[in-house]
Amino acid sequence: MSRDDRPGSGRGPGTEAVHGGEQRPRPGNAITTPIFQTATFVFRDTAELVAHHSHRAPREEYGRYGNPTTQVAEAKCAALEGAEAGLAFASGMAAITTTLFAVLQHGQHVILTDDCYRRTRQFCTGLLGKFGVEASVVETGSVEALESAVRPNTRVLISESPTNPYNRIVDLDHIAEVGRRHRLLTIIDSTFATPINQRPLDHGIDLVLHSATKYLSGHNDVLGGVLLGKEPLIDAIRDCQGVLGGVMDPHAAYLVIRGLKTLPVRVERQNASALQVAEMLAAHPRVAAVHYAGLASHPQHRVAAKQMRGFGAVVSFELKGDLDDTSRVVDATRIFQIAPSLGGVESLIEQPALMSFFELSTEERLAVGIEDNLIRLSIGLEDVDDLAADLRQALA
Repeated sequence: MSRDDRPGSGRGPGTEAVHGGEQRPRPGNAITTPIFQTATFVFRDTAELVAHHSHRAPREEYGRYGNPTTQVAEAKCAALEGAEAGLAFASGMAAITTTLFAVLQHGQHVILTDDCYRRTRQFCTGLLGKFGVEASVVETGSVEALESAVRPNTRVLISESPTNPYNRIVDLDHIAEVGRRHRLLTIIDSTFATPINQRPLDHGIDLVLHSATKYLSGHNDVLGGVLLGKEPLIDAIRDCQGVLGGVMDPHAAYLVIRGLKTLPVRVERQNASALQVAEMLAAHPRVAAVHYAGLASHPQHRVAAKQMRGFGAVVSFELKGDLDDTSRVVDATRIFQIAPSLGGVESLIEQPALMSFFELSTEERLAVGIEDNLIRLSIGLEDVDDLAADLRQALA
């Protein structure tokens, strides 16, 4: 007999990470979900085809509309997030762009906070305008700015928590309340938090987005995105995905499933290491400021403690120095590797002014809040004493 381990069982995140969303027995009695490396699926006869099209017997037909491996990845993410359904994409950007195309119409308006992922801001403030959709960017955490930005034609409210790169925290309860009051669709990018540290749906948020490239897969070896929420809404976005085509391929889905099984233990270790690194940096004489929600000095620490079980593995800090001083510290590290992205087992370091915002002048970077002396760390699974020692020698 087949048993479907779907969300809602009340099991802990460790159990859901290993078993959630998977069926027993699996094809071929495999202990892991196999990779169904096929683009198309066959029907036994015309009767099955007719039943399929009349939705009496849902099944796979063509890879753009579903794949058994991908469906397990979606169900496992849903189990961890406490969602009714999930939808996997080729990347996090494919997830947000497909979602917005699915829910927005010409003449409508979207609000996003200023610390949202820069490519999300770029899509909303640039490309959506070509389709007659307006966008407003408001200060993250400003109740007044958010309320004043709502218009009669506002349809969607997008935010991120924690944010990149300053680890600002959005009050999820407040975002959900604004959404309900103004009948807005609320979307939270929860990539930095993961479902282990934070579950926005529990606070009344409508849709949760993850770049599966980061912590969910956890090994810097796959691109992917996941969207989670109530089943009717996910199904409507799935229809749009079938047209736009930004689907996750089965091999990527397999890697995400593999990564999810160790997500709780990885995140627990990374939470602890990041807090220790943040505390060390906060006490260092060459550091001007540390941005990590786990520190009591963080402006939104109380909000973070209320809605998060852990504070994540990204630590950003500002050096006492200029652009070149900051580059020398980055170059002096030996364990940390210079790279974009985050969430993998390897610890990474970057200077945002020279990585994601390289094309901007100092004045333009400052206008969007990126300081020349800012360093962002993604804490991996190395021994934390070694990471701290590496940073101390680089700062010296």
